[in-house]
Amino acid sequence: MLVNDVPKQVENIITTSCYDCHSNNTDYPWYNKVQPVAWFLEDHVAHGKEELNFNEWADYSSRRKNSKLKSIISQIEDGEMPLWSYTLIHREAELSKDEKKIVLEWISKLKDSL
Repeated sequence: MLVNDVPKQVENIITTSCYDCHSNNTDYPWYNKVQPVAWFLEDHVAHGKEELNFNEWADYSSRRKNSKLKSIISQIEDGEMPLWSYTLIHREAELSKDEKKIVLEWISKLKDSL
């Protein structure tokens, strides 16, 4: 996870909604065995990890962490993340208003502590 003191509720939300594309713990679905879907999916996940990889968070500089947190806030507020194409099949990953609020409040506190 991002830091040691992640509230369990936040950790669960981030794991469910973000980890498949933004960690080294991708749980590939059954349709990852079907071409050309597998190529699209692999490219998509690789790009997601390149943009933000929670497993590499500790190695990010403070400046990079701050930039990533600002981006996460913006993308959640704008409804850009998690991606529509992901939540179409993974309904459990779609963030409710309450989940967005919980995550955004925690990220804001984390950003202020950097």
